[in-house]
Amino acid sequence: MKNPPILWNPKEEFCKDSNMMKYIEWVNKNYNSTIRNYQDLYKWSINDLGNFWESLWNYFGIKRDKEPDKIIEYSDMMNAQWFNGARMNYAENIMNLSKQEIPIIGLDESGASRSISREELFNKVGSLSKLLREYGVKEGDRVASFLPNIPESLFSLYATSSIGAIWSSSSPDFGSKGIIDRFHQISPKVLIGIDGYSYNGKKFDRMGVLKDIVEKIKSIEAVILLNKEGFASERGNFIDFESSTNTSHQPEFKSLPFNHPLWILYSSGTTGIPKAIVQSQGGILLEHLKLLKLHYDLNEGKKFFWYTTTGWMMWNLVASSMSTGATAVVYDGSASYPDNYSLWSLAERERISFFGVSAAFLTFNMKESLNVKEKFPLEYMYAIGSTGSPLPPEAFRYIYNNVKKDVWLASISGGTDVCTSFLGGCPCSPVYEGELQCINLGADIHSFDEEGNDIIDSMGELVIKKPMPSMPIYLWGDTNKEKLKETYFSTYDGIWRHGDWIIITSRGTAIILGRSDSTLKRKGIRIGTAEIYRVVDEMREVKDSLIVGIELSGGEYYMPLFVSLKSGYDFPEIRERIRENIRMNLSPRHVPDDIIQVKDIPKTINGKKMEVPIKKIIMGFPVEKSLNVASMANPECLDEYLKIAREIRKKYNLGENYSQ
Repeated sequence: MKNPPILWNPKEEFCKDSNMMKYIEWVNKNYNSTIRNYQDLYKWSINDLGNFWESLWNYFGIKRDKEPDKIIEYSDMMNAQWFNGARMNYAENIMNLSKQEIPIIGLDESGASRSISREELFNKVGSLSKLLREYGVKEGDRVASFLPNIPESLFSLYATSSIGAIWSSSSPDFGSKGIIDRFHQISPKVLIGIDGYSYNGKKFDRMGVLKDIVEKIKSIEAVILLNKEGFASERGNFIDFESSTNTSHQPEFKSLPFNHPLWILYSSGTTGIPKAIVQSQGGILLEHLKLLKLHYDLNEGKKFFWYTTTGWMMWNLVASSMSTGATAVVYDGSASYPDNYSLWSLAERERISFFGVSAAFLTFNMKESLNVKEKFPLEYMYAIGSTGSPLPPEAFRYIYNNVKKDVWLASISGGTDVCTSFLGGCPCSPVYEGELQCINLGADIHSFDEEGNDIIDSMGELVIKKPMPSMPIYLWGDTNKEKLKETYFSTYDGIWRHGDWIIITSRGTAIILGRSDSTLKRKGIRIGTAEIYRVVDEMREVKDSLIVGIELSGGEYYMPLFVSLKSGYDFPEIRERIRENIRMNLSPRHVPDDIIQVKDIPKTINGKKMEVPIKKIIMGFPVEKSLNVASMANPECLDEYLKIAREIRKKYNLGENYSQ
């Protein structure tokens, strides 16, 4: 592959002073090795899993009550056992590894700022854990949260973990069915909820949703309610969060096995009930310390921010960030209220060090031509993180031209399934336009062709050949791990298939090209959807887009592109420009058969484009077999797609049962 331009090269002192280089020096001293650079370190991390993960256990100073008998033991990836015999507690480590006097800052779109002192953190967590115990919560019980991205969410997670109970969280902007679909599977004993939330300058009452959850999930024995917006006029039997936690009480930390369940996350649930993914106390702690300390270079004195909700795994990463000594900055509200510069203004005002957002946010800023550097110097910001979808090369250039010239752009990729990023940031590597800097330590990632062969510099399936400690210990209710095997290990026997298209370059960098289960394959050529979006997203007239591909009888292939435009533009003219731009920038094979204007692009609550469900609807599957409506952020747009699907099936004589 031709080398793209280098947009940023770390200064010698930046790399030399980084946590990554300090760790390399420590490894060389303690393991009698001669590691010179990141490439050497990465090879060691995947070739000697036991020593690598043991080194992190010791290097980070994990507080433990018992050492492990063995670091890793496995005959197959799915049943890997980590640190058997070790005992520790996630919350105890997160809270005690944090040395900051102000470990948490809570912000909202009104401009309000709350600094949570170390003393307040310990008192709140101690009081809440005491309250949970009083209501019968014990080791292994589930505590569900219906809270926004505020300090109380962090208090609640740490309190739950301190007992050895299992945490699960949904954002309050979810509809009641979406929340019930998730929580009903796990039978929580206690629900921690909120009366309402504010977004885009408006208040939203969630008491009706809260009551619906309690009515439908019979396992809930107690509800702890935070009355934030003043909607809880009738509290019923709900326990008041504030008055119940307004005491001085130090937390008691239960000593737990390394592999004890920490929390339950959920898959996007686009085609059915979301899968409930269970991850371990020790596995998450170790993985997040590695990611945050080494790959993001966090330590005492820095402030870590990621724009997220409590329903996205990036919130869980923020929850772990205190363990590095950095301050966790949480924000509740819209990214564009009161204007499109809102988050940049926040970053300037709060002196954010590491500023994390979604690729969609950065692409939107680019299309709106926001000139951030003219308004905000951002002198305290050393890194910008991007994830959620592939960041196009044009957005890379935008960051360096319009945001900050000397900033480390860490475009990353990973997943809820492992609750981490396994591709992305390295403080000692250059940033190439459009590329992720590296494969992360301990992640044995490869690109497979259709026959399962390793390939370099061309698109293949992203697979992981060796276990990672943050991989699911099981899926909830999956007694024999049959669903776990089917989801991750059935395509390539014993090897994790992640579901993304990837190019691993000969330089060791990576490019993500979209989900492989929504792959386009035209005339034998595999096309990642991200290739199309890269070109279309560059057009400022286009608000959003979605593309699918459908195999027709006789070997024909139909590829429609759905486009939502900003107001004030003439669609026929834009349609022709889209075709020409795709033809010129990609190839004639990439040009869609139809470009169809729509009002909105269907997305999950977590912001993922629903490519596969729309493909199924066009192919003739009924809605209930195509997607989970409760997982949608905008279900009101479905009627338009159902109408379009009927027209397409009629045009191509597909019929209602084409795919069945």
